[in-house]
Amino acid sequence: MPSLFHVGAYTIYFWSNENNEPIHVHVSKGVPTNNATKLWLTKDGGCILASNAGHIPQKDLNKIEDIIAAEFFIICAKWKTFFNTDTIRFYC
Repeated sequence: MPSLFHVGAYTIYFWSNENNEPIHVHVSKGVPTNNATKLWLTKDGGCILASNAGHIPQKDLNKIEDIIAAEFFIICAKWKTFFNTDTIRFYC
């Protein structure tokens, strides 16, 4: 699971076996886990909450979503590199 960056105590990362899905990131407090919050990236440069399995408080989630949107192009570039692809599928 490649870690992309940290927002306070939260780690934002890809789960290594999910390149068959539209582009998304996982967020967990501390060490990455398979029971994490998941955010889909959208074509317009934003993100949509898919699941808050990590039970991140809304205040923290709002900040994380803003940072993910600000890092949109970097996340897309890292997705392409990590999953060795030239194309990205978006949720919407």
